Amino acid sequence: MARILVLSLVFPPDSVSTAQIMGNLVVDLQSKGHELVVLTTSPHYNRDPEAEARQPLGNYWGTIVRRSSYKDILVYHVIMPRKSASLVARMFPLLSFHILSMLVGLTVVPHCDLTLVVSPPITIGLVAWLFKLFRRNRYIYNVQEIYPDYAISLGAIRDRRLIWFLYRLERFVYDQASAVTVIAPHMARRLLEKGIPPHKVRVIPNFVDTDELCPLSKDNYFSRHYGVHNKFLVSYAGNMGPAQDLETFIESAKILREYRDIHFMLMGDGMLREKLRRRVVELNLDNFTFLPYQPYSLMPQIYAASDLCLVPQKPRIADVAVPSKVYRIMACARPVLAYTTLGSDLADLVKDAQCGIVVEAGSSERLAKAILEAYRHPELLQMMGLAGRKRVLECYSRQAVSALYHTLIESVLAKGDHPDGT
Repeated sequence: MARILVLSLVFPPDSVSTAQIMGNLVVDLQSKGHELVVLTTSPHYNRDPEAEARQPLGNYWGTIVRRSSYKDILVYHVIMPRKSASLVARMFPLLSFHILSMLVGLTVVPHCDLTLVVSPPITIGLVAWLFKLFRRNRYIYNVQEIYPDYAISLGAIRDRRLIWFLYRLERFVYDQASAVTVIAPHMARRLLEKGIPPHKVRVIPNFVDTDELCPLSKDNYFSRHYGVHNKFLVSYAGNMGPAQDLETFIESAKILREYRDIHFMLMGDGMLREKLRRRVVELNLDNFTFLPYQPYSLMPQIYAASDLCLVPQKPRIADVAVPSKVYRIMACARPVLAYTTLGSDLADLVKDAQCGIVVEAGSSERLAKAILEAYRHPELLQMMGLAGRKRVLECYSRQAVSALYHTLIESVLAKGDHPDGT
């Protein structure tokens, strides 16, 4: 068995999807006999007071580096302010994270056989490479979103010199990795097109804890508290940023405002939250509820209260990322409303599992029409929800996907620098 360092920008008690996935994964790997240690940030993304109370952080290098225990696994937390809307302003906290995590990894963390490094950001791969250089531990590079493609597609990075540098950094990080994992087939094809050797690329999807996230009654505390237990609720819970195109969701609520039984709900945080909230107020939408981020413990109730759960994705990023919330929704046996490019990984997942509706992104009218059609066929939605739960149990359960990581780790350690031994 191996001693493994997990290097990730997010980890519990942060409650964003990737943090929860990594938290579950380290517990499962530890249960298989591996020894785990985690190097991450202080809670800064979708902060959850309940989770932070269960996992208190103690000072280590003052407040710059803190420590916690996550289910008996040691976690080092490097200080990280909340995200800013400005790209330049976000670079300084990231730079400090890279420097501090490198120092902690080289001076405090015991020698590890392997680093499991989670991207984004692409630059985190440099830290893993430095651990490889100075501590001689191989690394597996886990790609949740393909960078720099993701940021370039959204227009966040436009400087040609910076783009040139980031693409070369990306290739260097891939070349130095023992294996590169992606979460969906289109993403794998994208890496192969970049010239990454096929023997390095592995598709290991994200997963969900099907015991923690499971079907509940629509009539529950959450739905009663917000008065939607007797409404056809279309909801979105998550990040509110440029990748989601939530403006179209609000416009679809405007189109359907005459249908009194259909209600819309946005909940979460992100750089566009205030702009979206102001738009709801400007339109005076009485069929719309706008909520702040909700604790992770409420997610089963939130999805149970929802008759249709939106998973939006702008076309420009459809082949470089897959929103992890789709697995949460499926696990709760609720139908998915995938607003994305036809033929994307997200669209293919929903169609193959028959667990929801796929709407081509780019039109509030198309989205509104799909919602209205779903409202008129509740029995079909119930079948979709059950199909989603079934598919998750078969293919995307925590146990099944953790086993894939365990197998890959054993392969990398047993066969040399590449999983096939070459």
